[in-house]
Amino acid sequence: MGLFKKFNLGLKKTRESVAGAIDVALHGKNEITDEFYDELEEILITGDVGMNTALEITEKLKERVAKKNLRTPEKVKNAIKEIVAELLSGGESLEMITLPSIILVIGVNGVGKTTSIGKLAAMYKAEGKKVILGAADTFRAAAIEQLEVWADRAGVELVKHKEGADPAAVVFDTICAGKARNADMIICDTAGRLHNKKNLMEELAKIYKVIDRELPYSDREVLLVLDATTGQNAVNQAKEFKDIAEVTGIILTKLDGTARGGVVLNIKNELGIPVKFIGVGEQIDDLQPFNPAMFADALFDTKVADKTDEDGAEEE
Repeated sequence: MGLFKKFNLGLKKTRESVAGAIDVALHGKNEITDEFYDELEEILITGDVGMNTALEITEKLKERVAKKNLRTPEKVKNAIKEIVAELLSGGESLEMITLPSIILVIGVNGVGKTTSIGKLAAMYKAEGKKVILGAADTFRAAAIEQLEVWADRAGVELVKHKEGADPAAVVFDTICAGKARNADMIICDTAGRLHNKKNLMEELAKIYKVIDRELPYSDREVLLVLDATTGQNAVNQAKEFKDIAEVTGIILTKLDGTARGGVVLNIKNELGIPVKFIGVGEQIDDLQPFNPAMFADALFDTKVADKTDEDGAEEE
């Protein structure tokens, strides 16, 4: 299945909610009035875009409509799509050049953290890279066993200790194994106990210290996993984690199961944290690198999406 089709299918519920409502609001209009802008704001806010971002999109659209004298619904919709792509652009690429590079993955229970790590490992292995996983979420029951299942599924090595072990010690051993075995990528699972921020901050500080000492010049990413189906709650989680961790990007999971895909805009525009990957299905290859232009196309191009749904054509 092509990447564009995966985006299309994954954003189906959000597209029907947001783009479908915009189509209705634009239908039969010969000019764009203040009434439409009010409707647009409401549609975007309902889609979990966030009030500030919804207002910004609307204001940008007003300027573009006036400047370019846009009158047809199709041109106005294309302008909205362009604005959305612009707001989402910047920082989405993952620049992991050093050997090894390291990714820390954080997030609360239930958001799909372990699954995302397994899918990341499978993606990098498919690119021909040697990947080692570290099971440093040592306090959550069954976390180590779950990651072991995904390591086997992805066909990569796993470094683990016993449940309750020091997470920083697991990260240290994983880094040592990665250097000894010439790994390209080291991906470490870490805890996400927001109910005890002080312990989490101390735990992450110890992990950062280990990385600074053992891999001082390596590329590093700290990716926060969020569940798109939780809407505004995902934004609140991102705010809290941003306060206690060096979050460099977001993995947004379960996007295919919600009409709240607008939360992508809320996170990027209001928190300044780029979305790096999105989960658009249950399969091991359904974690996709985030592409702002493709996301906007899949979110608003209902005609292309309908054709894709009908005949199974893959657009690249």
